[in-house]
Amino acid sequence: MESKWLDRVANAFNSEVPHAEAMDDLIDKMIPLIRPHSEDLREMQFYVGRHWVEVRDDEGFHELIFHFFNPEEEYVLSTDGAVWFGKWRFMANKLIFGKLDPDEEDPTGEAFELVFLDPEFFILKKLNNPLKFEKNHKYFVLVAEHLARRLEWYELMQYLFNKYRNNNNFLIVIVLVVLLIFAIVMALS
Repeated sequence: MESKWLDRVANAFNSEVPHAEAMDDLIDKMIPLIRPHSEDLREMQFYVGRHWVEVRDDEGFHELIFHFFNPEEEYVLSTDGAVWFGKWRFMANKLIFGKLDPDEEDPTGEAFELVFLDPEFFILKKLNNPLKFEKNHKYFVLVAEHLARRLEWYELMQYLFNKYRNNNNFLIVIVLVVLLIFAIVMALS
């Protein structure tokens, strides 16, 4: 039990991004470390009214895909300038978006659960059978336009990891200093 605690403390000072060949694998390794810093889907100011760019690790993916979650549940998708309008809804801690208008000929949408959210990263996971992830991506990754237009997927994941890893190090140093002061005070008493 003690060695696991020491391993966690030691890992907190390791600032290297975990190694992975695919974005889904890298996110799997990073999420336990950065998840405490995530916002909640109820905090709509973190994703509504922002310009999100879809990011994938496929070499054949060259489209510029924007996702806009506008107020009043309007969803706009732009692929290389072609625009499509739909709706989005927050329901029971899930985000559903697509052609959700019942007046449409074929109302469809997709349901997602939140993996991570901050002002620059919006990572979702589609609600489906995990066995289907072998053919599809496990995560739906949206990144703020100012980052997504200048960095590749791996650089974006490094940026995200380092952004919160540094915060973890600072907190751990503070806890260790407080524990050290406490131990000194107890030894002098």
